[in-house]
Amino acid sequence: MAESFFLLIATFMPLLLSPVAYFLGRRAGLGAVTWFSFGVLVISTGLLFVPASMLNGGRTVYSESYPWGQFGNFGLRLDGLSLPFAIINYIWFTVLVIYSKPYMYRKIVDEARSRFGEGEGTESTSVGRGTAYAADADRRNNTSGIANESGSLATTTIGVEEQRYVNSQLGLYFALFMVFAMGTLGMVLATNLIEFYVFFELVLVPSFFLIAFFGYGLRQRTGLMFFFWTHAGSVVLLLGLLSIGFFAGGFDFSTIRAHVSQIPAQWMPIIIFAVVLGLGVKLGGFLLHPWVPSSVAGAPTPVSILLVGIATYGILRIWLDLLGGNYVQYSLYINIWGLATMIYGGAMALMQDDIRKVLAYSTISNMGYILFGLGSGSVLGVTGATLLYVTSGLGKAILFMMAGSISLQTGTTSMSKLGGLAGKMPYTAVLAMIGLLTLFGIPPTSGFMSEWILFNGVLQTGVHDANSLRIALFGFGMLTTVLSSAYLLWMYKRIFFGKIPQELVNIRDSGRYITITMAALAGLTLIIGVYPDPFLTPITTYIQGMFHNSPAVLPLPSSGGSGIAVPLAKNIMFKSDNRFSSNAVPNSAAPMARINSGGAFTSH
Repeated sequence: MAESFFLLIATFMPLLLSPVAYFLGRRAGLGAVTWFSFGVLVISTGLLFVPASMLNGGRTVYSESYPWGQFGNFGLRLDGLSLPFAIINYIWFTVLVIYSKPYMYRKIVDEARSRFGEGEGTESTSVGRGTAYAADADRRNNTSGIANESGSLATTTIGVEEQRYVNSQLGLYFALFMVFAMGTLGMVLATNLIEFYVFFELVLVPSFFLIAFFGYGLRQRTGLMFFFWTHAGSVVLLLGLLSIGFFAGGFDFSTIRAHVSQIPAQWMPIIIFAVVLGLGVKLGGFLLHPWVPSSVAGAPTPVSILLVGIATYGILRIWLDLLGGNYVQYSLYINIWGLATMIYGGAMALMQDDIRKVLAYSTISNMGYILFGLGSGSVLGVTGATLLYVTSGLGKAILFMMAGSISLQTGTTSMSKLGGLAGKMPYTAVLAMIGLLTLFGIPPTSGFMSEWILFNGVLQTGVHDANSLRIALFGFGMLTTVLSSAYLLWMYKRIFFGKIPQELVNIRDSGRYITITMAALAGLTLIIGVYPDPFLTPITTYIQGMFHNSPAVLPLPSSGGSGIAVPLAKNIMFKSDNRFSSNAVPNSAAPMARINSGGAFTSH
């Protein structure tokens, strides 16, 4: 049994209180349901920081375990690998609840007016394949912006029936959003394959309803396409997970680590293929991506930010951590797949006119960078790819929030209808530039450190192995960063510079809820860029321990050895810790090795 219940409460409190959010929204409206949901997620996030502080205090693993019948143990585990995914996702969910207050209210009110025949004087705007919600005349004249400082619409009046509809929809949205948060955290903290799959599916269900109920354009069709693709991938994943548990004699991660050698050699490639394919669909990798552009562009902005990427953790945990013996054998294929995803996403983004479509394809390209690092065959590259999930997610979130802000204020996300907004929306322009710099990997943003480490890891393997193909892949990867910069700068120029359209001369920045939430994530990316240790140190510690029995995986290079010297990364990662070297396993990996030998997860 567990010593405490921090992770259990943090995971399940949003689920258990989601019905309260629904009924509170129906009865009390926007303010009550927003602050209630925010409070629940703040408490859950705070509970995560308690065991996270224990890890920074010297402990390598914190876990809670409960008997779960024939499936083994139901456990929740926070370690160097799950910590960055858990913390950053709950921070995103918490911040986006506040962002949702004016954003979702405006969207649902416009739908209510259209539904009840009060949409005269509205204008439809193109978003993806359908239409965005209307931009009413008050917004065009900007007599009050979209929302006043309290987040309510000063110029929009609706009847009793419309208000009931709005409140009901708001309650449903926030309830689904909290279930979405629970599934994401549960998947990251799971210590059992069946448990992992259950949470994985619980992420798909609220995601589908959030798209189908609150999306744009042909949202039911978009939601079904999302569900079809991701559920097909999850079925393939389930077959792989069941095969692992069958051959290993159990579904607990500890059991699999202890008996991974019992998986027949002829079955291992099939299992790895099923796991990577199943998770690759949710990741949006090249050839498995068709659902991503329509779903990401068609979902509400808070959902778009969270829809893609979490499968990165599944690949790291299930393949590299549990089945890591065959990692090097297939890493080159992942490296190539990542490069193809980077190029495809970047090229398609360059051809889009809609901001949300640009960011949807940018998301695909960002996932390519992560795959590129995961296929590096080195501790350095995998570390950079893991950190990149955090940093690219922050940059992507800021830009999606920018798109939502522009949509609220102008009624369109078509760049051909925009221009010159920097003078009218200065706060949005500055914060969006920080998001751009994060995706570029420009210091002092957090993107610099992750991309720098990632590309060094890819080059390290190519030079060490004298592998001309890997070196060529590194070169093409560096050139792809130019493509990424091109489409992002082109988007920024078309939105914020040039001549402003006559109908937009009176717009202004969004209200404080939009601006403050964007600023919070922009501040976080700068903080991590200057001081990445809280994320980088546990990631590096765990990944070194994960590969300490895999001599074919290149360790961290030493500045004085024959490998590639990376003193900047070493100074940042190890400036206060001399335990790490290229020829030794970190001391903190010793407890991890004991876990790998079998035995139930307990708090250490």
